[in-house]
Amino acid sequence: MRVGARRWLRGSARSLRRHGRHWQQRSGDAFTIAYARSVSHRAPLLYLAVIFNALLVAWAFRARAPAALLLVAPGIVAVAAYRALYWLPARVAARPVERLRADITSMHRLGGWGALVFVAWSLGLYPYGDPGLRELLHFVIAVTMFAAVLGMAHAPETAVRLALAFAVPWSLFVLATGHPDAAAISLAQVFVTAILLTMTQVQHRDFVRLELSRQLLERREQQTAELASAHYRQATVDHLTGGRNRRAILACLEEHLAAPDDASRPWLALFDLDGFKHVNDTYGHAAGDHVLRAVNQRIGQIAGVAAHGRLGGDEFAILFESTSSADSVMSAARALSKAIREPIAFNGATLRLCGSIGLHRVQGAAASTCLERADAALYKAKNLGDGAIVAFGPEDEVALQQRSTAMRQFNACALEERLRLLYQPIFDCRDGRIVGMEALARWSPYGVEWQSPGEFLAIAEATGRTGELTRLVLARTLAECRPWETGLEVSINLAARDVVREGLPETIAGIVAEAGASPASVMLEVTERALQLDPKRAAAQLLAFRELGFRIALDDFGAGWSSLSQLRDLPLDRIKLDRELVGALATDPGARAVTGMIVALAWQLDMGCSIEGVESEAQAEAARALGIHLMQGYHFGRPEPAHVALRVYAGQNTEKLAASSAVGIG
Repeated sequence: MRVGARRWLRGSARSLRRHGRHWQQRSGDAFTIAYARSVSHRAPLLYLAVIFNALLVAWAFRARAPAALLLVAPGIVAVAAYRALYWLPARVAARPVERLRADITSMHRLGGWGALVFVAWSLGLYPYGDPGLRELLHFVIAVTMFAAVLGMAHAPETAVRLALAFAVPWSLFVLATGHPDAAAISLAQVFVTAILLTMTQVQHRDFVRLELSRQLLERREQQTAELASAHYRQATVDHLTGGRNRRAILACLEEHLAAPDDASRPWLALFDLDGFKHVNDTYGHAAGDHVLRAVNQRIGQIAGVAAHGRLGGDEFAILFESTSSADSVMSAARALSKAIREPIAFNGATLRLCGSIGLHRVQGAAASTCLERADAALYKAKNLGDGAIVAFGPEDEVALQQRSTAMRQFNACALEERLRLLYQPIFDCRDGRIVGMEALARWSPYGVEWQSPGEFLAIAEATGRTGELTRLVLARTLAECRPWETGLEVSINLAARDVVREGLPETIAGIVAEAGASPASVMLEVTERALQLDPKRAAAQLLAFRELGFRIALDDFGAGWSSLSQLRDLPLDRIKLDRELVGALATDPGARAVTGMIVALAWQLDMGCSIEGVESEAQAEAARALGIHLMQGYHFGRPEPAHVALRVYAGQNTEKLAASSAVGIG
């Protein structure tokens, strides 16, 4: 029995605690605001009921009660009116949460005392009324209590105080007066009050659940909004510079293109840093990232820039305002170029760069079309060098259309059917022998007009077919010149991208082995530009070629000076002087001095030296005087098909054999 009783008591205590939790108001800013908002919609109506009831009672007792008691009514009305105005929703919404928390706390105290004042005033009037007026007081007290408790349903602590302040004094007073129905009246009042408080508890519980659900929904909406914002930033903000990324700046360009008014079309500029790779290689990628952030900031400070963003790497797209004239845009571009040339400090180092700019007034219906034209202007600017600025013009449109047509033709054609090779002999001027043949590729879309590599190599790079072109040229050169039979050295040119292409040495070696030739009979010619793309990778690739037995020549040496200091570390067998330097040998002492220096340097580094583009005997004589023996050019022989070039080579050998036989007979 004792154990059962203890269990019953513990269970009852838990039930009471659980039941009591429903009366407790929740803490936290969100609940404080929710309580205040609910009270603001109920309290003014409650105070309006108090005002009406106070005035009604005062009017009913005007002829019976003393003036002192009647004057309490205006005080009650004034306080109730002030509190009603104080709890208007608009005023509550403007208060900070700390003030609302204090208001709710004070409401618990003021509500109970206010109810006691109203009850005390009513009890004071009770003796002066006849039975009808006393019944009116019973009714007013009951109605006011009902309104107060239900009005504070979402503030249960206040509701309990109000209920006790109304029910307890009035019930005790009724019992004390000896009213014939005192017990019934008191019992009914207590019972109804209990019912009202139970309803208040239920309403508060539902209110708390609803508010918790609202807060949960609000948190989820906030999380969704934050996630959407993060996705938007990821989709539109460049993670490195903090500005627009490629998608965002192109979307901005599309918006301008969609505008119906052509006058709203802006200027599009593509900006590319010159020397950025050198910064990355020399100072590290952290320095490169710092440069990109600095450049992005400087672009945004240029007057007339409507929007800008990084397309990728070190290339930026800039939209100048549509109201800008051509002159003002060129002025802004020059200001940008000047701003970029300003030094950039990084970890105690001073970084200096410049940038090329291609401009295009936005036209057409697609962003890709605008980008293509701005890119063509940028390409032209980069070829000019030194941070040039080029605006896309009508002549560039013609060239672009021609290039686009050629690119489509080159991309669609079968190279083995549209490619032919010419061979230019390489002479050793000490004895006049032909010692080698340089393969020169020609391409034609229709087999009528043949283009040199200077015209179509850029197209091959753009279409990604330089590797295929190199393999085809090498295989056909070996098949047509047969160096294992003729003893000739064959030279082919490697495109800049091929020099750093992964696995190319093994691929080239496989083609040579399949043809039955020796790698030593193949001279691979590379340009300074190929070394500049990725110096470390290029040096490693050249070393791989050398280890496989190939010979390597640095072509067009003298067109630039960037690789002069690298000659000592590169595995080179020969240096080929640039044709522009060769053209000045016969007339320019400075050119002869530079050439002599290069020849001396080649000898000291145990390298051969040759020249190309020799067109006169005077040039050949000047080269011989400087110690150069290997030459090629129109003066010695034009590029010819293999059968013609080999016929000349065979005829030369026949003449030499006949001359040597004649000397022997003599």
